[in-house]
Amino acid sequence: MGRNGQTIWMLQTKRADFSAIAAHFRISPVTARIIRNRGVIGEREIERYLYGTREELYNPHLLKDMDMAVEILKEKIQAGMRMRIVGDYDIDGICSTYLLYQGLRRCGANVDYQIPERIRDGYGINESIIRLASEEGIDTIITCDNGIAAFEQIHLARELGMTVLITDHHEVPQSEDGEEILPPANAIVNPKQRACQYPFAGICGGVVAYKLVQVLFERFDVPVREWEELLEFAAIATVGDVMPLQDENRLLVRWGLKQIARTKSVGLRKLVEACGLDIRALSAYHIGFVVGPCLNASGRLQTAKLALELLLCQEEDTAVQIAEKLRELNEERKTMTQQGTEEALRQVEEQYQEDSVLVVFLPDCHESVAGIIAGRVREAWNRPVFVLTRGEGCVKGSGRSIEAYHMYREMCGVKELFLKFGGHPMAAGFSMEECHVEEFRRRLNEQATLTPEDFIPKIWIDVAMPLEYITEALIQELKLLEPFGQGNEKPQFAQKNLYIRSVRVLGKHHNAVKLALVTEKGLVMDGMLFTDGERFMEELGEQRQIDVVYYPDINEYNGKRSLQIVIREYKLH
Repeated sequence: MGRNGQTIWMLQTKRADFSAIAAHFRISPVTARIIRNRGVIGEREIERYLYGTREELYNPHLLKDMDMAVEILKEKIQAGMRMRIVGDYDIDGICSTYLLYQGLRRCGANVDYQIPERIRDGYGINESIIRLASEEGIDTIITCDNGIAAFEQIHLARELGMTVLITDHHEVPQSEDGEEILPPANAIVNPKQRACQYPFAGICGGVVAYKLVQVLFERFDVPVREWEELLEFAAIATVGDVMPLQDENRLLVRWGLKQIARTKSVGLRKLVEACGLDIRALSAYHIGFVVGPCLNASGRLQTAKLALELLLCQEEDTAVQIAEKLRELNEERKTMTQQGTEEALRQVEEQYQEDSVLVVFLPDCHESVAGIIAGRVREAWNRPVFVLTRGEGCVKGSGRSIEAYHMYREMCGVKELFLKFGGHPMAAGFSMEECHVEEFRRRLNEQATLTPEDFIPKIWIDVAMPLEYITEALIQELKLLEPFGQGNEKPQFAQKNLYIRSVRVLGKHHNAVKLALVTEKGLVMDGMLFTDGERFMEELGEQRQIDVVYYPDINEYNGKRSLQIVIREYKLH
């Protein structure tokens, strides 16, 4: 719920012949409606959404410069030239580096890797990495998940006589009049280039790297099975980088999750075990919120090389030690995030409640968790949030936005305050002199055109579905829509006017509430609500009528199976 407890419930009203779709695909009209709500239209697309196979992944040769990049690599490998992969310190960068390193080594390349340090180097390839590569006799640099905006750095590398191949998925920088500014690399593989013919530009750096390995293996006659076995890393990168789970991404993640159960990476297996998960039953949620953050934690608090070492490690005992170290780092990151979030919320509560754009300065907070804290504050207040920390000789900031506020565009309105900045509509990063913090807050709020309505979260409901419609068969059928995540959200159903017959608070921390609910037709079903139980009981008081947004579920207890709902949002009468 929003900070004031208000939410607006909106029912999706997209139209289609749901009965015809249901009959054709032998699914329920409810499922047909959800598929339409996810923007999937036309028989071929629905078929692919429900039953798509690995064979339906797009042709990698459609990526601009792909064949040229692989030809260059083949020549360099055969000539025994030294190559260096330059990655990035987040989960997408780690997986991309892993994929390129494994792929190139399999083809006999003389290759190593370099991952920039978050605090020392900042994002992407920099001048010192290039000069070091030149001094160490590196002939070819291959970037992954970065490089598209590194115009000057790539220019330097070329001047020093190196060959540079860019693989990236970030937006291509543009001049004032909208011309693309491409770095002077020997080949650039990035689906965001205007001249690229690839059918889906929404892939992450890991998928671009995965596609490059596919073509490389074709050229070196490596069995296709070996390329397929790397699919899980493209899937982990896609979920970890919060790419839309649509089109090709959804297929990659669906099949990649199945592939993880058979992974050849001892390190990945040990990390899943260290997180207390069953590798045969991983969901996109587990990757995004349990395993992924452990891989990310090394790049946040120490060095991302640790995460890469784990994925490359084939020695059980060492893998167990590194996995445990990453889990501990993630626990440390969670503690730091929790403390920073509490302090940020206190500041907003006490000083900035009236601001449309929340700018919170946490001087002592570790800069690597600023973005996560900004996300938490945004969830609590449903406003755009910037969290600033004190870095090396300047202030660094991370922003997270709401739909009504185009963060990058608004920042362009105060660009003279920044030393460096970049971002998207929904997120951004920057650095500035500390003396500009107050002016930054004031000017962002002065130029914002947000209204109070923009701060009320919208809850989108797929189907207003009475509990009488819930069956075990429907719950099974909804699994066809997985994996759920960004751009393919878990369906939400709603029913009004339920009577609460009884209510019980459960759990060691009183964070679950079990409600016995009765419909107007007299059907009784349990509802589970995960929230602060004591606060809910206070709010409930004597009321007994409730409207709910829910997801249907099966409760298994002592060998008995019963239908229940998990309540996502509620309104008491």
